[in-house]
Amino acid sequence: MGAFLDKPKTQKHNSHGEGNGLRFGLSSMQGWRVEMEDAHTAVVGLPAPGMIDWSFFAVYDGHAGSRVANYCSKHLLEHIISASLGQQSVHGSQSVSETSTSDPAATVPPTVEAVKAGIRTGFLRIDEHMRSFSDLRNGMDRSGSTAVGILMSPDHFFFINCGDSRAVLYRNSNVCFSTLDHKPCNPREKERIQNAGGSVMIQRVNGSLAVSRALGDYDYKCVDGKGPTEQLVSPEPEVFELVRAPEQDQFVVLACDGIWDVMSNEELCEFIKSRLEVSDDLERVCNEVVDTCLHKGSRDNMSVVLVLLPNAPKVSEEAVRKDAELNKYLESRVEEMMSHPGEEGFPDLVTVMRNLSSDSGMPALPPGGGLASKRSVIEAVYNSLNPYREEDGIGSDLDYHW
Repeated sequence: MGAFLDKPKTQKHNSHGEGNGLRFGLSSMQGWRVEMEDAHTAVVGLPAPGMIDWSFFAVYDGHAGSRVANYCSKHLLEHIISASLGQQSVHGSQSVSETSTSDPAATVPPTVEAVKAGIRTGFLRIDEHMRSFSDLRNGMDRSGSTAVGILMSPDHFFFINCGDSRAVLYRNSNVCFSTLDHKPCNPREKERIQNAGGSVMIQRVNGSLAVSRALGDYDYKCVDGKGPTEQLVSPEPEVFELVRAPEQDQFVVLACDGIWDVMSNEELCEFIKSRLEVSDDLERVCNEVVDTCLHKGSRDNMSVVLVLLPNAPKVSEEAVRKDAELNKYLESRVEEMMSHPGEEGFPDLVTVMRNLSSDSGMPALPPGGGLASKRSVIEAVYNSLNPYREEDGIGSDLDYHW
């Protein structure tokens, strides 16, 4: 199947943590892709003077390999902190904490403007640093990566974006803010690409790369006479600073385009809100996000980081009861369909899903997730009643169209 597998790899990588008045969870899945190219960062309490009450989260969506995404997940924060504090870049294996100074003034956190400038400088520095790696410099590895992140101080959010992964702030039960995707067809991006001698064809840089800003991708950064932010593909991030509203801010979600390809900002946030009212297990909530996106037809790697703020939705007894009732209803409907096999035997899973999707008597499904978010419940019952079904319940991609 070319760049895709015959069956999706549904094993997940999970993590969670808390501190600085927040909780986070994350989930990533390889899905249909032949390689897992996503990476992520989650740090609560930054290892730098004056920034122990700051936190940083990011998602990196690699392409043409995972080298750049993995390196950035380990080292981008070092470059951002170093630049924000006005110090030399951290090289090699030296840690951020080793750049500390005994000067008492060093315990003062950087200003808003210093952080914004430091984020930009950090991106440019790590991009230039990776260019020196022999496999990237010699074209043996042509990988690149988007980067979307949030740097959180006690008073501010710094949203950071380079590429088409996305971060969203959910405030007062509404999507309050979203980063902007960097696509080649955007007028500002297209102008830079053309000024560098390139073109935008089939909505891609030179008909090939689907993002106009990224780290790595050095094949698109070799135009003589042009600076790093004037190349066909720019490593320059956009930085958006927002003042925190503790009584209103509920959560931040960061995800790669494998998530956003099949769910809008509003759909994802409403789905997450509905799941938080059922469970306070953030890994479980994030797993439900990636599973739902797989069942909605995403063909890409999928990664999501969910950061809960103090005013996040809480588990509701009523929501838990309604969710249990929905699960029970779905189970009984599948049992009913499987108890009366037709002349051709048991219905296949696509038929079961199609019949359920047209069921007018079904209780309300999770907003944003719909029937796809309950596929695991349906599959479990279906597989238990169909002795001819494969054990894992995952069939070909045709199973995902109903």
